[in-house]
Amino acid sequence: MGNFDWELLTELLENRQFRKLRETMADMNEVDIAEFIEEQELEKKVLVYRMLPKELAADVFSFLEVEDQEHIINSITDYELGKIIEDLYVDDAVDMLEELPAIVVKRVLKNAAPDTRALINQFLQYPENSAGSIMTAEYIGLKRNMTVEQAFAYIRENGVDKETIYTCFVTDSKRQLQGVVTVKDLLMNPYHTIIKDIMDENIIYAVTTEDQEEVVEAFNKYDLLCLPVVDHEDRLVGIVTVDDVVEVMEQEATEDFEKMAAMLPSEKPYLKTSVLELAKNRIPWLLLLMFTSLLTGAILVTYENALQVVPLLISFIPMLMDTSGNCGNQSSTMVIRGMAVGDIELRDVVKVAWKELRVGFLCGLVLAAANFARLLLQYPDQILVNLVVVLSLVLTVILAKTIGCTLPMLAKRMNLDPAIMAAPLITTIVDACSLMIYFRLACALLKI
Repeated sequence: MGNFDWELLTELLENRQFRKLRETMADMNEVDIAEFIEEQELEKKVLVYRMLPKELAADVFSFLEVEDQEHIINSITDYELGKIIEDLYVDDAVDMLEELPAIVVKRVLKNAAPDTRALINQFLQYPENSAGSIMTAEYIGLKRNMTVEQAFAYIRENGVDKETIYTCFVTDSKRQLQGVVTVKDLLMNPYHTIIKDIMDENIIYAVTTEDQEEVVEAFNKYDLLCLPVVDHEDRLVGIVTVDDVVEVMEQEATEDFEKMAAMLPSEKPYLKTSVLELAKNRIPWLLLLMFTSLLTGAILVTYENALQVVPLLISFIPMLMDTSGNCGNQSSTMVIRGMAVGDIELRDVVKVAWKELRVGFLCGLVLAAANFARLLLQYPDQILVNLVVVLSLVLTVILAKTIGCTLPMLAKRMNLDPAIMAAPLITTIVDACSLMIYFRLACALLKI
């Protein structure tokens, strides 16, 4: 909860002391106000929202849950709705419209000013999860022939509604991006200095159709606060700010976790997703994994005779499968994480495989040595069986580590999400391979 008296607000609302409640909320952070509104009963949500000073209302609206936004839109007048849309940053308005039902969107757009409506429609046409879909049009655009004094005058006049004024972007008469200049640069130079003489022409930018993950990578790599977005003719159309990138990072991380747990990604928060939808997201992967695990059963049937001759072999199967699965998961998790943060590139596949092969060899030796000591104590008269187990362990650990690191990179090479090559799928593949190695060694060494 925020740093405010939750009980006082509730008491003021219950006692209908609306003037005092309005004054209290005027000094609060918009995120805290949105949280307070969301905790209220349905009919009180609109009541509290209507009390907000108009300069706060749009900011609070952008932090509300989609269901509450829809309820407020359906409860207020067209004039009030028009004011919200005009005061919202375009990227927040677009995010809201993407979630709302079509009939509500129609009413929202009807009440937006023509310029705002045209801008929102333009944003809605960009591909989903692209740089264009997360950018905002509220930026400071300066001309290259302006003086520093003219730039300051322009910022004072136009900066109040912009998402950021610290970084300004310089364009020519055709709106093509020419350079970038910060307020610090402006402050450190005399008023008569021309912008083109102090702007940085080495610009890092994104194209509207670029994937949002590439935008996140650029922010992480260059420690940016905002990133200009251009169209395919190099015309500046918007900027992506750091708050939008943090939101994308959270979405991408959630999506990766869901894929790594063998689930189809969900768009809604867990508690707001229905049981039916949760089951629908999990069943396809569970079916796939169930049928691929039949391969393990087929291998066991193939070597049924070996198990009948040396029944002791059965007791080591769970240990081998669990160990190899865990080793594969360790490698895949490290590689998926490395690719997500940009530490590992596709060209590093040989380096990664060689490193994991050596790690697998060391891990396999330690695990095999520990197991061999245990087996000598438990089965001192079964030296050959013990040897089969420890050799299988070394080989399966090496194989599991190698498979675990290369499969996510192979997925990336095939333009698939590396997260799908995570724990469940890796385990299924590695289990089958470890059983093959185990029984081949058993047949060779025990002469079955």
